[in-house]
Amino acid sequence: MKNTISYLTLTFLCASHLHAQTAADSAYVRDFYEKTEVTIPMRDGKKLFTAIYSPKDKSKKYPVLLNRTPYTVAPYGQNEYKKSLGNFPAMMRDGYIFVYQDVRGKWMSEGDFEDIRPTTYSKDKKAIDESTDTYDALEWLRKNLKNYNGNAGLYGISYPGFYSTVGLVKTHPSLKAVSPQAPVTDWYIGDDFHHNGVLFLQDAFTFMSTFGVPRPKPITPDQFKSKIQIKEADKYNFFLEAGTARELKEKYFGDSVQFWNNLFKHPDYDDFWKSRVITNALQEVKPAVMVVGGFFDAEDAYGTFKTYQSIEDKSKKNNSILVAGPWYHGGWVRSEGNFLGDIQFDKKTSITYQEQFEQPFFKYYLKDEGSFTPSEATIFVSGANEWKYFEQWPPKNVETKKLYFHPQGKLAFDKVQRTDSWDEYVTDPNKPVPHQGGLIQNRTREYMVDDQRFAASRPDVMVYQTEPLTEDITIVGPIKNHLKVSSTGTDADYVVKLIDVYPNDAPSYQGKTMAGYQMMVRGEIMAGKYRNGFEKAEALTPGMVEKVNFEMPDVAHTFKKGHRIMVQVQNSWFPLAERNPQVFLAPYTATKADFQKATQRIFHDVNNATYIEFYMLKD
Repeated sequence: MKNTISYLTLTFLCASHLHAQTAADSAYVRDFYEKTEVTIPMRDGKKLFTAIYSPKDKSKKYPVLLNRTPYTVAPYGQNEYKKSLGNFPAMMRDGYIFVYQDVRGKWMSEGDFEDIRPTTYSKDKKAIDESTDTYDALEWLRKNLKNYNGNAGLYGISYPGFYSTVGLVKTHPSLKAVSPQAPVTDWYIGDDFHHNGVLFLQDAFTFMSTFGVPRPKPITPDQFKSKIQIKEADKYNFFLEAGTARELKEKYFGDSVQFWNNLFKHPDYDDFWKSRVITNALQEVKPAVMVVGGFFDAEDAYGTFKTYQSIEDKSKKNNSILVAGPWYHGGWVRSEGNFLGDIQFDKKTSITYQEQFEQPFFKYYLKDEGSFTPSEATIFVSGANEWKYFEQWPPKNVETKKLYFHPQGKLAFDKVQRTDSWDEYVTDPNKPVPHQGGLIQNRTREYMVDDQRFAASRPDVMVYQTEPLTEDITIVGPIKNHLKVSSTGTDADYVVKLIDVYPNDAPSYQGKTMAGYQMMVRGEIMAGKYRNGFEKAEALTPGMVEKVNFEMPDVAHTFKKGHRIMVQVQNSWFPLAERNPQVFLAPYTATKADFQKATQRIFHDVNNATYIEFYMLKD
């Protein structure tokens, strides 16, 4: 009882402190900033709604921090103020001209909205894309702002992270520092709505049921209500009963949601998707760039590492760095970063990031204040729970290792020598493996590190694990999965999960039993139909051994001595991912009536080895 009272008291005190802090921040905005609302004309004549918060102190000049967003610059009205400015309250106390802009076609801005609008290279001086809109906004600010020092920064998380990246193309001369944070990069291969050709059903449907509903005219959020309402609390059951993407469209969306229509028109990785990959356009990047993201980001972990790597590959002379921590989506500014779910990180990693990276980054490049000499890659390694500093990412000081699947659920660094070895199991799309345990009301951010014992006990999940480790092993960078599989069906998806298994004598933490805990470190799914390339779907040949190789986004995790490394393989991840009917059909044509059981095999013999490949950090 004593611990319960202490916990409740602590919760109350934290809530009281947060309320007081929010009130103080809100008062600070009104006391020290004045707000102006303007509509900034773009080169084609459309006007974008923009809210500008300028310091009342006019004794000096300030740089601009621009945030372009499809999520609204609310509150609207000259006398309606945000409760805080910038990514976190300390930024507004540093003194900037904070500029928020509704992107083209969203909320109070004119024009037509297009999801991750392609970047064009038209010679037509009135042709627009998001980079030209960014340029035109910065040019207007240059000409019209008072007390502006002429230096601008651009930042944003998630979708605004995409708009930050876009600002690196055809850059305005005033733009000196850009921070894409968990940036949307590729909606087909690894961000948000598709992973390796598989629709992330729950996220896509939930998001587009509001965001994707067309706006009839420039409008504020309080005037706009989506008619698509999902009231059922048990989302596993809701999506199970609702059926496939096609059936969801017929019942809830019709032709009203353009993004859902585009899924059906462009099931393969065609030019529609490729033209929207902004990292293809990151040549000759001029501003300083700080890419930020979380290893446990359920939405855009892929985008973080691909954006950084693309700048490194395409803009050799650019000054870009990477900061990655043990964070959920936006956790570096939305939490203290000392834990996620049941997993403790022992340090307030987000506070470290804010004070040692984001604040000094913008101060140095926009105000010429202080110094900023970070490592090329600053990485928090979970498990070991410590910051590491590298000259490149992935690091140089690594050894490539392979962990092979063995019979009897073993996982080892030596290759299997026997022949004719496999595991066999039956999968049923009508009874899919859930992506998290318990009642699934929403897709939680914590599922990225959740205990996987709920899945390990299912007969349609194959489990392989090492013996207890005799020394620490730190895995850094992307993970490559090499599967040798067969199916009695003509299509299948493959989910691979890398898991840290705690020892049976692991101590409890704040009342949580950690003995035997199976922490997911990374999970990813791959559409079997795209095993030979995402541009064209190909059926599996029943009974034939197939090679299914795919990469999982970067990790930085230490498997401690006494722990085990586990890999789980399954064929559904529901309702996170759309169910595969296990019969080859044109994508997005399946209904529940098409679902078929299938017998799956995972091979692990001398001729057909299944293994994961990764970089192990050397001492």
